[in-house]
Amino acid sequence: MSRSVVIVGRPNVGKSRLFNRLARKRISIVHDKPGITRDVVTTRIADGDYTLQDTGGLGLKGGETPAQLIAASEKQVSFAIDTATLILFVVDGLEGLTALDTRIAAELRKGKKPVLLVVNKADFGEEKIDVAEAYRLGLGEPLFISAEHGRGETDLRTAIKQHLDASDTGEAVETQDGAPKPLCVCFIGRPNVGKSSLSNRLLRSDRLIVSDVPGTTRDAVTYDFQFRGRDKKLHPFRLIDTAGIKAATKLASPVEYFSRLRSLDSIKETDVVFVVLDAMEGVTQQDKAIAGEAIKEHKPIIVVVNKWDLVHKAFADGTTAGTALRGFKDEREYREKYEKAVFERLYFTPGAPLIFVSAMSGYEVSRMLNSAVKLHRVLDKKIPTARLNKLIVHLAERTPPPAVAGRRFRIYYATQTSNHPFRIKIFCNREGNLAENYRRYLEAGVINEFDLHGCPVYFDLVGKKIDPERVGKYSDEKRAHLARLRKNSPAGETPGGDDDDFQPFETIED
Repeated sequence: MSRSVVIVGRPNVGKSRLFNRLARKRISIVHDKPGITRDVVTTRIADGDYTLQDTGGLGLKGGETPAQLIAASEKQVSFAIDTATLILFVVDGLEGLTALDTRIAAELRKGKKPVLLVVNKADFGEEKIDVAEAYRLGLGEPLFISAEHGRGETDLRTAIKQHLDASDTGEAVETQDGAPKPLCVCFIGRPNVGKSSLSNRLLRSDRLIVSDVPGTTRDAVTYDFQFRGRDKKLHPFRLIDTAGIKAATKLASPVEYFSRLRSLDSIKETDVVFVVLDAMEGVTQQDKAIAGEAIKEHKPIIVVVNKWDLVHKAFADGTTAGTALRGFKDEREYREKYEKAVFERLYFTPGAPLIFVSAMSGYEVSRMLNSAVKLHRVLDKKIPTARLNKLIVHLAERTPPPAVAGRRFRIYYATQTSNHPFRIKIFCNREGNLAENYRRYLEAGVINEFDLHGCPVYFDLVGKKIDPERVGKYSDEKRAHLARLRKNSPAGETPGGDDDDFQPFETIED
């Protein structure tokens, strides 16, 4: 990172609130409880052209969060400081300086990085703050701000720009102009399925905290990296690791509620979604709900079954008793049944790639990224209009749509209108008459015909406009004729009527 600004300080001084203030959006979770932020949360600040990083609080007590998480969090802070161009050291102006503040300031002075002392919670200016105390830290002129209300924000932004510009060496800085846009991928899934472990494997470092404690990851954490694909080319990626998504009815605290929101928001920013399942637990109802969230956002999906090393070890050692593996004769049979369960329970993701991986051993991990590159390329396809209409006619003839409210759904014309995701506009008789199961049948047919496996396909229905002047103007003779046809027609279908008067387009352009 050529220009990186890192926010540090003890717990509960307002680091995450300041991070959100500078980012001008809610990214880090803000809460009065100490130790909420654990991983290093990053975002790009356009105003100043730098990367801003929010870190966990330094000096947490052992009783507030497990000791291993404290150590891991402080290791993340140390890494962020090492890569920083500028450090924002935040202290609590209302509470005053503590021994921990003094100790952190002493460590920062030993380093060679420029430090800005930020005195937060100055909601009423400097009148309730001991200004002299801030100077005793020996970090130069303090900046008094209120991260909650925005007081002093402009001065802080100006100071950050001045320090970053002064630190520039004048050497050419690599620019992103003209460079390919990173392919954004994210891991979503239940807590403790191994999303952070997979992220660390892809990043080839322990950048994210991994623990057996469910809910270790709380914020959505973003990192950029490069991957050399099967085509031998370097592909830029942006990786988002999300907190485990619990069912809404099982959220036990505001922190879990906001973690869930951040995870769901991350899906919207993503190009390809990895839905992570636990190999030892099978496909659960919550897995189905999580995949449904990605489908709701029209995102292509890759289903990743993690912890396959545990499955392999259990069958090799004969320790399947007492686990979900009990009753299966070997690893191959279990894998086949797992695949079948995925396709049955995640039926609304037709053709999505299914990959069995291990974050611990690295088994098939690179295949995930190769699949993401391939899937992203597929989204650029153009579906020929003539071929699409021929397919729609074939599908309708092979399996006619069911009648809804006495009328059978009828398609007159279809054409692709956009990519990412694929959207197909369908001109029909009544848009409200397309049953959900028949919609899925048409989507699966289009996906199979044009090899769009894993890519969402959505239909925008345009019903036939009814001329209000024609309504109620049938003659008694025609009404009697329709009644006779209705009596002799198949059950539930209404023949004739204004639908038969519709003339399709005279020409179909490919």
